[in-house]
Formats: sequence, structure tokens, C-alpha cells
Amino acid sequence: MGSAGYDNIKIAVRDLTKLFSNNSHNLHALEAINLEVGEGEFFCLLGPSGCGKSTLLNIMAGFEKPTAGKVLIGGEEIKAPNPRYVTVFQDYGIFPWRTVQENVEFGLEIKGVNGSERENIAKEFIKLVGLCGFEKRHPYELSGGMKQRVSLARALAVNPEIIFMDEPFGAVDALTRMKLQEELVKIWGKENKTIIFVTHDIDEAIYLGDRIAVMTPVPGKIKSILEVTMSRPRIRTGSDFLGIKEKIYSEFFGLEKCQQKVKL
Repeated sequence: MGSAGYDNIKIAVRDLTKLFSNNSHNLHALEAINLEVGEGEFFCLLGPSGCGKSTLLNIMAGFEKPTAGKVLIGGEEIKAPNPRYVTVFQDYGIFPWRTVQENVEFGLEIKGVNGSERENIAKEFIKLVGLCGFEKRHPYELSGGMKQRVSLARALAVNPEIIFMDEPFGAVDALTRMKLQEELVKIWGKENKTIIFVTHDIDEAIYLGDRIAVMTPVPGKIKSILEVTMSRPRIRTGSDFLGIKEKIYSEFFGLEKCQQKVKL
């Protein structure tokens, strides 16, 4: 049996450590990370800034190499990025000289998909993220939330097995962020992708995740992995939601302080 009831383990992180070194000092970024992510799971990495969660995601995605340990995806060790897995970053990463349609088609171009098929696939995912009518617009004509929808549509268009997301909603306002969270859950439910989502926002992790890995400050370690058993869509003000929030606060601040922190 896989993690949290998942029969198929998609990602396995084994005894992973990461050190950054230069002439003056060493930074112990990650230490003894072990976790498993099931196929189709929405898995959140939650921790304070500087705890190594983005470094862990970059290693899982193949952008960085671990100092020790390894990451396995589908049983194969990851040593470099793979087109079967895509990453959505906070800074959108879309091309300012391309229209929405052209940006979403970019990954399909790289894969060699022909023009008419590429156009149809892009239109499907532009519709999925709620950007119909904006196909010919350029990024400077879009809001931050709309730009992030373009990034998500481009990622989905290439039909990846895994989507790595590094605080993708961190640059937008609170109301837009909640709307994007709602849309992402709907898309994930429809597309059944495995998602690894990095965040330092506790509410965001509870709203999105099937499970939440709580990470400690440097050196980053997995302090606990909490399963979120609430049904979807989740009510942010409900007692179950607040109960999980209290558990997470207790992990960060200690049981004696958690009641006070939840009320802040």
C-alpha cells in the first residue's frame, strides 16, 4: 500500500541531503529528507522562508543535484529535468512578445506537435483556465492572476505526469490568490495530475493539499506529514479546517502557543 492510501508511489525521496558550499562558508540546506508521493496526489511542502522547500522541489524536478540521497520518479532516479514533468514558478515565466495563445502553444512546439493540433490543444486549456477571449492578448495586457493562468495552461497543455509548483500564487493579491486556488483544485480534480506545491501559507496548504509536509528551518527537515481528510470543496472557516490549522501551528510554535496563534 502506498502513502496515505495510494497504491502507486509516483515520487520517492530517499535520505536526501543538500549542502551549498563556497569559499567562506557552507550552508546545510536539507538533511535526511524521506517522503513518498502517490500518483494523482496533491502534496504540499509547507515551511517558513529559507527552510529549503524550494531547494527540495528543484531537486525533485531535476534542476539541482542532491549532495547525498536520491529522488525516484516511477522507480527511476532523477538526475536532470524531464519533459514529462513541468514546473510553474512564481514569476510566471511567460514570453512578453508572445500572445496568450502562442505562450500556451510553446511547449507543444518544442514537442513537435503540428500547427492545427497545437492550436486546438492550446485553446482547450485556455478555456480550462478561464481565459477565453484573451487568446490574442499579450502579457502586458493581463493581470498577475491572468498571467499565472497562462503559465498553468502552458504546463497542462503538454500533458505532464507531474506538475511542480513553487509558490505560484505568491505575487498576487489575497482575493485573486483564493480564486486561483479554487480553480487549481477544480483543474487538478479533472486532469488527475500529481502536483507538488511549495508554499509558506498555512491556509493555502490546507485548502489545496491531500497531505502536507511540515518543514523545519535550516537545515530543512520533514518534521511531520499531515493528512487532510476534509471533503472538497473545503470551507476555510469550518471547524475541521481550523482544527488542522491548529495542528500545524502546534508543529511550528508548540502546543502551549497554538491556541493563541490560531486566533491571529
